[in-house]
Formats: sequence, C-alpha cells, structure tokens
Amino acid sequence: MIAPHTILSPQWEISRLQGRSHVLRLSTIQLTRFSLACLLAGLSVALSVAPLNAHEVAIMKSANIAPYNQAISGFKSSMPSETTFVEYDLKGDPDAGRKYASKIRASGADLVLAVGSKAAIAARLEILDIPIVYSMVLHPAKYDLRAPNIAGVSSSIPIGQQLSHLRALMPNLKRIGYLYDPDKTPPFSNDATNQARQLGITFIDRQVRTEEQVPTALRELLSEVDALWLTSDSTVLTQESFSFLLSAAFERRVPVIGFDPEFVRKGALISFWVDSTDVGRGAAHLAQTILAGSPVSSSKALLPKQRMSLNQGTAEYLGITIPPSVLRLADEVR
Repeated sequence: MIAPHTILSPQWEISRLQGRSHVLRLSTIQLTRFSLACLLAGLSVALSVAPLNAHEVAIMKSANIAPYNQAISGFKSSMPSETTFVEYDLKGDPDAGRKYASKIRASGADLVLAVGSKAAIAARLEILDIPIVYSMVLHPAKYDLRAPNIAGVSSSIPIGQQLSHLRALMPNLKRIGYLYDPDKTPPFSNDATNQARQLGITFIDRQVRTEEQVPTALRELLSEVDALWLTSDSTVLTQESFSFLLSAAFERRVPVIGFDPEFVRKGALISFWVDSTDVGRGAAHLAQTILAGSPVSSSKALLPKQRMSLNQGTAEYLGITIPPSVLRLADEVR
C-alpha cells in the first residue's frame, strides 16, 4: 500500500497506465471472440432447424403392403436430402383417411403424397389448399381425381403397347376374355376396344357381382376366347381364386395374361406391369416440379415405364414359340 502524500515517480505512473491499457486490450479481444462465437452458434442452430429450400411432405398410404412401401421408398430416395416426411397409414380404412387429412391440413406440410386409391380419394375430398400428388392408383378416372391442387403418376400401362406385344407373341390371337365387377372395375374403354379391333382382336367380357359367380362365368368365357386377361378386380381375383383361374385356363389350353410378375412365376404366360419403385420416382419428379413453383393444374399425370415378364415353360406347354424380338423386350423370363 502506498502511504499518503507519497510522491510517485513519473516512471511508475507510466508503467501503471501501460498495464491498464494492456488489460483493456485483452478485455476487448475476449469480448469480440465471445460475440463471434455466439453469432456462429446462432447461425448453426438456424441452419440446422430450417435448411434453405427444405420442404415437409405428408405421406398417406392406403395400406401397409409391399407395392405401396416400394413406391414410398422410391419417392423418398429421389427427393432432396433436406426434405422431411411424416407418414400416415390408413390400414384400408377410409375414415382414418379423413382423420389424417385433418391433421395434415393443420400441419406445415408443403405437399401431400397419396399412395393407393383410398388415400387419394381421402386427400381429394379433405385437402383443398395443399398440392397433392397421387400414385399407385390403377383407375384415376374412375375415382374422379381431378382438382386444381391434384396431379399424379398413373399405374396403368397404355393398352396399345400390350396388344402389340400380344399380337407379336400370338399371331393367331383373335379373342381376349376378361371378368370384372362393374361396381369395382370399369370395362375396357372404347379407345382400347378400337385399338384391339385395328389389330384384329375382340374383347369379350363377363360381369360378376360376387365371388360365387366367378367359376360359372369363367367356364363360359373360356369356351369362347383365345386368351384370358386378368384384371385387378377384388371380386374376381383373390389369393384363393387365382389358382382356380389358372388351372381352369390350363385345362382349356388358354394362355393367361397378368399384371404382376408373380403371376408369371406361378404359371401365367405373360404379365405387363409397372415397377412400384419407378412409380415412386416419377411421383418425386412431379413433386419437385410443383414445389419449385410450377402450377399443379398444368402438371400432367406421368406414365411409368412398362415392364414385361414371360414364362417359357408355359409357352412350350401351350405350343407357343416366343419370337426373339419379344424375348429381348422382356424384363424377366422364367
């Protein structure tokens, strides 16, 4: 401690002032470093919470089945990495679709992916102000999936392509038969009928209203046709009825045309199908176009790539020679 009235030397005073200046400089540097650290931390949190151009997509699927899950997987893998997804499973219940649609309306979703017809119908009826992309819907026109905020990826294949391949595979093909329940599946369109007629092919159909009517209608139909075309009609085609349909056609030596590669693996001659993952990728392309600012109403339904499976063993049994040109087009040959 310095005693009162002590006279300080000029050198001591200069040293004291220099020390205070040094401390002041250190405090300023530390404060600046602290401020920068806070700023960087704030920016990091902001960027992690809301990445630039990030979008939230709500996914509604009609049921938890493999084709729908494959489509969703293809969709997710083709969307930007910063996209977030919230999924809802209707489990086949349309009432659940309405409940989930209400949740989505109240959320911050930028777009809805509806997978399957039940999800697509619920989205169309309940969601009016969020863009909707539907997928894995075989007959979009039947469900009237038209609105200013809806676009989609069709799971149907242009029938003209299929008929051309069938004509190349079976040059003598003249009559194709199919069963359908008019309450569930529309008949082939006039356009399809006209395209078939141009190739010299006629469609012959039988209507059924219950599963019990299928055996009788099938036997009548098989006596009149050169091939049996299976449709995705839940009255006609079930896990139990497929074996019966196939064996009855085999007895008559009538080739079966399917819409899933699994049918060919079980004995159908040919199947035309679309890959569910491809459908999901197409839906992602459409979604990104809409999220980038394109009007939903001008976004057309995309058509996925057609795929084809053939069963050579069935062809040999039926006395059908598969031309090399058709074999080259096949995605799978059994």
